[in-house]
Amino acid sequence: MTERLAELSALREQAVRGPSERATEAQHAKGKLTARERIELLLDPGSFTEVEQLRRHRATGFGLEANRPYTDGVVTGWGTVHGRTVFVYAHDFRIFGGALGEAHATKIHKIMDLALAAGAPLVSLNDGAGARIQEGVSALAGYGGIFQRNTRASGVIPQISVMLGPCAGGAAYSPALTDFVFMVRETSQMFITGPDVVRAVTGEEITQNGLGGADVHAETSGVAHFAYDNEETCLSEVRYLLSMLPSNNRENPPSVPCEDPADRSGEALLGLVPADGNRPYDMREVIEEIVDDGDHMEVHERWARNIICTLTRLDGQVVGIVANQPQFLAGVLDIEASEKAARFVQLCDAFNIPIVTLLDVPGFLPGVDQEHGGIIRHGAKLLYAYCNATVPRISLILRKAYGGAYIVMDSQSIGADLTYAWPTNEIAVMGAEGAANVIFRKQIAGADDPEAMRARMVKEYKSELMHPYYAAERGLIDDVIDPAGTREVLISSLAMLRTKHADLPSRKHGNPPQ
Repeated sequence: MTERLAELSALREQAVRGPSERATEAQHAKGKLTARERIELLLDPGSFTEVEQLRRHRATGFGLEANRPYTDGVVTGWGTVHGRTVFVYAHDFRIFGGALGEAHATKIHKIMDLALAAGAPLVSLNDGAGARIQEGVSALAGYGGIFQRNTRASGVIPQISVMLGPCAGGAAYSPALTDFVFMVRETSQMFITGPDVVRAVTGEEITQNGLGGADVHAETSGVAHFAYDNEETCLSEVRYLLSMLPSNNRENPPSVPCEDPADRSGEALLGLVPADGNRPYDMREVIEEIVDDGDHMEVHERWARNIICTLTRLDGQVVGIVANQPQFLAGVLDIEASEKAARFVQLCDAFNIPIVTLLDVPGFLPGVDQEHGGIIRHGAKLLYAYCNATVPRISLILRKAYGGAYIVMDSQSIGADLTYAWPTNEIAVMGAEGAANVIFRKQIAGADDPEAMRARMVKEYKSELMHPYYAAERGLIDDVIDPAGTREVLISSLAMLRTKHADLPSRKHGNPPQ
């Protein structure tokens, strides 16, 4: 037994050490950590339990039979993050470039099945060269098994993809199926076809980072939710995100003790939002004034910047906030903003996170590009997501709320549980100037002084239909509140709604707009 244990210890040491010191140095020279170093940063110290450490491939041909390293290029197992179980798999780029073969894929399938069975989050640390070409179709089938499991786990357990190296071809679809994608600048890339193929087919010259780097996906494509400068910061933020997500869809997000008083007055809000609807301001400052200690984690911060989607806490309880951002495009809804907010609302609903919506929206963005790009079906995605959500939903109208955008942004008529407004609210079909031009077109055209008549009609329209209490008088909002009391109102309302239960019609699934 002693001899056998010594043999086992030697095998484990070999598996942990990896192929060679030279391979490890090459990984570090690229500014990248090894798979095990990454797992150590992600998980609580000493909590990792590895699965199938001694797994080796069985493939032959092309020299594979002479190269059978332990782990087969992926480290799998579970540990804890802030004391809660989390499953993880990490590609080891030092072995076959992290490429996926049959044994490699089977290990990932195993850990994904365990995560789903245990009802715990799954984090993938991606750094691989795609399918292992030497194994042919077996490698492609391995990806199919991953995609199928990603889809089965969607909305059941949180799935987080962390891009720490290349991810090309079909391999990129697994991160796209997960809830969140993190990327590291300069060292991680995602694309379906690389620069060489792009050059051959289209003649376009572009670098790997220019085609699919972190900033491209965080700002232009919207594929990445978060982008950071280094792996240490990235993995620290993954830990923080996990602290605000439940382990699965049958649990509520973890609450924490809160020292920020629930009844703290937000006097600063009185000066943050100009009463003049044409003046911009930073909605982030409003959010920071309302939430616990001003702390929140914005999702897709640099994509579709005219809308904010962020996870935060109110009185220690996790909430998701969707808010128009008047600093960008005046806070209008467009194709990208609609898609961004719709996915976030669906995420919150899937994982029992209440939704607070802050409105200051002048409407949908007009234009030929928007109409031809399908603003109707993309805007409908956000409408569908809100209408389908059964978690507690509270909307607050800070200033403008015009037309279809007002309805779509979780108005009372589509199922918001409670709707509040500040005294600066303007709820209307459109702005007063546009409305006056339509309604009083003949009077203005026939007046001796058309501009004076237009100003008079605008004033009349505002006094009749756009005063702050018009919607309250008709029961379309529940109350007009003092901005300074916003935090207290939201916290008490969410506390009341904590036991909310709502049933959806019996169906296999809906058919949301695409």
